[in-house]
Amino acid sequence: MNEKRNKKIQISESDIGPVLPTTSTQTPKADDLPGEGNKARAKAMRPMTKEEWEKKQSTIRHMYDPETGRNRLVRGDGEILEEIVSKDRHRDINKQATHGDGTFYAMKMGILDK
Repeated sequence: MNEKRNKKIQISESDIGPVLPTTSTQTPKADDLPGEGNKARAKAMRPMTKEEWEKKQSTIRHMYDPETGRNRLVRGDGEILEEIVSKDRHRDINKQATHGDGTFYAMKMGILDK
């Protein structure tokens, strides 16, 4: 078994082909150069400050999912939050969600056309 591990593979230059020089003669693109064109890209690539992150996370919005018919609370970049509601409102939400799930399933199966 040790003999198999110690066996070396020899590759000649004819097996690989000729080696070409790797010097580049192309001029750099405008995107590669520092200057006015890269300010927006540089701003997008830098990390967020704590204040920017807190501002983004403090926004909470209601999002409607058209596929399932559900309304959700979404914070910042996409964290889903739970909404505290009364028992009656919870029952209504579940009825609406179940109806939306059934409609979505029926559309995917081709039983119901939109």
